[in-house]
Formats: sequence, C-alpha cells, structure tokens
Amino acid sequence: MKINTGFKQFLVAATLAVSPLLAWSAQAPEQLEQFIAQVKSATGDFTQQSLGQNGQGKPAQSGQFSFKRPGQFKWSVIKPYEQLIISDGKKVYQYDPDLAQVTERGVDQSIGASPAAILFGSGSLEEAFTISSLPSKDGFDWLRAQPRGANAGFTHVDIGFKDAMPARLELLDSFGQTTRIDLNNIVANPQLGADEFSFTPPAGVDVVKMQ
Repeated sequence: MKINTGFKQFLVAATLAVSPLLAWSAQAPEQLEQFIAQVKSATGDFTQQSLGQNGQGKPAQSGQFSFKRPGQFKWSVIKPYEQLIISDGKKVYQYDPDLAQVTERGVDQSIGASPAAILFGSGSLEEAFTISSLPSKDGFDWLRAQPRGANAGFTHVDIGFKDAMPARLELLDSFGQTTRIDLNNIVANPQLGADEFSFTPPAGVDVVKMQ
C-alpha cells in the first residue's frame, strides 16, 4: 500500500513560514516553544522526498496541509498520486483512492512520539523528546528532537527554522532512510471551518480499523 510508507514517515515522520507577529531572535528550541504557544492553526504547501542509505531517492511528493491544535490536521498528497491523511482529533484516517482503502487509527496510537506530535500537538515536548540545538546551516536555525522511547520508529528528526517558523524537517528512521519535508506558503492562525478535518469514507471503499 503506497500510503503506508509516507504515512509512517510523516507521523514517525510535517508547518509554516513567515508571520510578522512572530519575529523574534532565538535559538531553534526557543522558537519551537514560541511556535507551539502562538500558532494554533495554519495552512500551507509541502514537498516530501525519501532517500535510502545509498542516496537514491523515491519520487518526490507534493501537496497541501492544514492543522488546528490539538491533534487536528490534514496532509493531502496531490502529486504524483493522491493520498490523504486526516485527523479529527480523535481518529486518524489514511485514504488511498487508487486502492479504494481507508485505514483508521486512534490519534494517540498514530501520533505518539512523532514529528506530528511536535508540530500539531499541545502537550509537553520534554515528556516524549530530548530537544537540543544544532549549528545553523543552509539558511536555517536547527534543532534535533530525539524520542525518549525505544519504539518510536525513528532515530531523530531535525527541524530547521527560518523567519522564526519551521520550514524544513529531516527525519532519520530506524532503517537508515532519510525523509526531507519542505514547508512553504504558510498562513498562520487562519479561521478554519468546522468541516476542515472531518472525514467520511467514500462509499464502496474498504475500511481497516487498526488496534
């Protein structure tokens, strides 16, 4: 199933650009704290690509995302094929139109100690992650989040900040594969409708409920 890999990389692997209200100068961990405290919702575009240990990459994906704290988000892949990951704050659904299949999981089961928890959650980061500063590079201020638990499925995720907002994520998973996600065209704190994060499986698709 094509979506499983991207879903895992996103969750065990996505958030935002410039806002004049958030123009401070600080190390990346402090910027992350400010981001979580002040940005309650957002919309934007993303590109995502995974590279194996040999440096060879899978086809890049691109699409749009939105989120509203705590735990509501939509990650919609448009190219090269359509996929959808959406959470209403209680359940996370992953929908693959090509396979006519929907997988349903609980939010706690799906997000846990993941990059999604860092960017879309509202709990204490210190409970699930060790956060440290990294040297600046490529025009970004960087931090590294390492999961405290042994079953997170990834070694660490590096988050690059530009103009006081997360702009790039680089995730190293347990198999040595690196996933890079670039976030662009962000609108911070938009008004999002009540139906933005609702999802009803289309008629005729298989629904698989994961325990």
